[in-house]
Amino acid sequence: MSDDKTNPMGLFKKYLTNRRIFKNREVLRHSYRPQILPHRKPQIDELASILAPALTNETPSNILIYGKTGTGKTASARYVGTELENASALAGTKCKIVHLNCEVIDTQYRVLAQIANCLDDVDQHPSDSTRNHIPMTGWPTDQVYMELKNQLENNGGVMVIILDEIDKLVKKSGDDTLYNLTRINSDLKFAKVSIIGISNDLRFTDFLDPRVLSSLSEEEIVFPPYNAPQLCDILQQRAELAFIEEALEEAVIPLCAALAAQEHGDARRALDLLRVSGELADRENATVVGEKHVRMAQEKIETDSMVECISTLPTQSKAVLYAMLILEQMGKRIFTSGEVTVVYREIARIIDLDVLTHRRITDLISELNMLGVINTRVVSRGRYGRTKEMWFDATASKIEEVVTRDPRLDDPRLKELDTNRLKAMFR
Repeated sequence: MSDDKTNPMGLFKKYLTNRRIFKNREVLRHSYRPQILPHRKPQIDELASILAPALTNETPSNILIYGKTGTGKTASARYVGTELENASALAGTKCKIVHLNCEVIDTQYRVLAQIANCLDDVDQHPSDSTRNHIPMTGWPTDQVYMELKNQLENNGGVMVIILDEIDKLVKKSGDDTLYNLTRINSDLKFAKVSIIGISNDLRFTDFLDPRVLSSLSEEEIVFPPYNAPQLCDILQQRAELAFIEEALEEAVIPLCAALAAQEHGDARRALDLLRVSGELADRENATVVGEKHVRMAQEKIETDSMVECISTLPTQSKAVLYAMLILEQMGKRIFTSGEVTVVYREIARIIDLDVLTHRRITDLISELNMLGVINTRVVSRGRYGRTKEMWFDATASKIEEVVTRDPRLDDPRLKELDTNRLKAMFR
C-alpha cells in the first residue's frame, strides 16, 4: 500500500506500462467507422447510385435496407452519407444527412423534433436572432411538423434521413411518422427529402399501411450475412490496427470468424470475440492471445449478454420466465404454454401482479424466444390442436439468479408454492 502512495500512478501503473497486447482497442468497438468496408462494395455502390440524384438537386428514391445484425448496414449507410455530403460540397449543391437511432428516438414527436433540431444550425443564426429550438416534449405534434417543414424550406437542398432500427419505431408508435415523412415532399417547394430505413426484422413491413410501404420501399437493398472467410478479412483488417505485432496466435482470427459465422455471420459478434479475447489475455499478463482466450471470451459474452437481456425485461416477462423455472424445478425439461400460464397465474396472484391473458403470455414467450433466453417449437396435438413447447437453452440456475434480483420476484412466498398441487393440475 505504501508503494502505491509514493508512485503518482499508484494502482494503475501496471496497466499503463504493460502494453503487450493492444495498440488501439477502440478499433474493435462497434462505434469505430473504418475507411474501407470489406465485402460490401456491391451494396455501397447500389446505395450510392440511388442517392446520386441528390448531387443535381433531385429527389432520390426512398430506400429500405434489410439484413441481420452485424451485416454492415449502418456502417455502409453512414459511409455513403459522408461521401455524399463531401461530394455535394465539391459540386456546389446542398445535401445533408441526418442519422436517427429509432431504438432511442421512438415516437413521432421525437423523430420530427430531432430532425428539425439537426437542421437548425447555430452557426447560421446571428447571436441576437430568435431560434425555434423544438423541446423534446410539450408542443402539439402538428406544430412540430410545421416547424420541421419551415426549417427544411429555409435550408433548401436535399436532406437524407436515415432511420436506423426503423422497425422499433413502427412497433412502438405505428406508421404515422413514416406516413408524414414519405409525403412531406408534396408540402415543400425549395427542399427535398429522402428516407433510408434500416431494419434487421424482415417482417416489420407487415405492420405498415400499404400506401406507406409503397412510398418507403421504392428501392430495397438486402445485406446478406458474412461467411467465415469474409469475417476473417474484416477481423484481419481491424487486428492490424488494434494489436501490436505478433500478439495473436495464428488460429485466433479464424476461430473468432468461425464462431461468429455460426451465429448468422454477425461481424459485431466477431469483433466482440476478438476484443474480449485480447482483454482476457491482457488481464492475465499473457504476451499472446490464444485459442483458450477465445473460448473464454465466448463463454463470457454469452453470460454477460444473457444477464443484461434478462435484467432489463419488464416484471411481467420475468414472471413468465419464473413460471418456467418452477416447472423445470418440478422435473419438466420441456413445458407447454398452457402449463406456463397455470404457474404464471399462481405467481401473479401471490405477488399482486395484474394477470395477463393467455394470448398475451404467448406473445411474451415468443419475445423470450426471440431474445434467445429460451427455445420454442410448435407441435401438433391432432384433434386437440397445436401447442407451443419450450425449454431452456442456458443454465436455469443463472437465469434464476438474474430473475430474482427483481424485488417483486424475490418474495419468500414464491418459495412456498405448492408444487404437488400444481402437478395435480397438469394431469
